[in-house]
Amino acid sequence: MYNAWDMRKANIRQIIASLVAEYGDRKRCLDRSPVSVLVRTILSQNTSDRNSDRAFESLLASFSSWDEVANAGIDDIANVIRIGGLGEVKARYIKRALEDMRQRRGGFDLEFLKELPLGAARDWLRELPGVGMKTASCVLLFSLGMPAFPVDTHVFRVAKRLGLLDTESSVEKAHHRLESLMPPEDAYRFHVLLIEHGRKICRAQHPRCHECMLCKLCPTCGELRDRG
Repeated sequence: MYNAWDMRKANIRQIIASLVAEYGDRKRCLDRSPVSVLVRTILSQNTSDRNSDRAFESLLASFSSWDEVANAGIDDIANVIRIGGLGEVKARYIKRALEDMRQRRGGFDLEFLKELPLGAARDWLRELPGVGMKTASCVLLFSLGMPAFPVDTHVFRVAKRLGLLDTESSVEKAHHRLESLMPPEDAYRFHVLLIEHGRKICRAQHPRCHECMLCKLCPTCGELRDRG
């Protein structure tokens, strides 16, 4: 007999299959260095993808190496990344994280994290200034191919509506809970597809439940549809 946990694991498989059928599969592409993903994720906080991308490109165009960024003044970094918003705050985090990384490892090569268990690798990253659960999980998933599961606002909202998280779950706990529910090989596609679904259909305001292919699997579909 299925318990609630088994039912959620079974639901995830059905949800992934439905999302793939609707949006197409998403293949993992590890084409960025871990430190690049770390810096990009810091820059993405509280801004649009377009602005964070422009801030990252500006950073790369203005400094020749991560060593040079680590050695630069906070004001110099902030001026370069200002397009991404919160320039001084993000500049401080980036500089301190790079300095700490260099002090601990003698450089910026983080490939060694692949040899660690997932939890230990994430804990190592979270010791860096300005690096929380989401940033650490992004580095592990997008650059190192580890089955971490970053939880942003779209993922958190959609997972709660689908009943994959308890109503009292925090964002912090959501990372561990969703990782434990899904097959590790599906972490990348599920993360990317949930974000796409959250942007297109399961929006924060006025979700388009009447168009949602997951409605039969979603315990809140009828309630949200009636409210909308």
